Amino acid sequence: MPIKKINPGDPISQSADLVHDNIDKLKALFPEIVTEGKIDFKVLQQVLGEELETAEEYYRFTWAGKSQARREAHKPSTGTLRPAKEESLDWDSTQNMYIEGDNLEVLKLLHKSPMQGRLK
Repeated sequence: MPIKKINPGDPISQSADLVHDNIDKLKALFPEIVTEGKIDFKVLQQVLGEELETAEEYYRFTWAGKSQARREAHKPSTGTLRPAKEESLDWDSTQNMYIEGDNLEVLKLLHKSPMQGRLK
């Protein structure tokens, strides 16, 4: 099967924009929180009421740089996964795939990949 060339700007050339997708979900779930197309956080807090954690002391997993890591995780990726047929064994018949790269970038690309349903 020939590999399709992906050009910059193709929808498939970017991972999902998780922040935008989640904002769209919030707008669909709580239409009353939308003001001039943006999320009114104060209204969202009112809607969620007692479901918000406001106490200063509670258990959580945290570390220095966690906020930056969260922002990086939600940035869309423009990388491309390319097969290395010459380095592969039994390329035409294998059911396995070895992926080398930055964990976060690869996971974001796989999230949007047509193979997503086949990954286990």
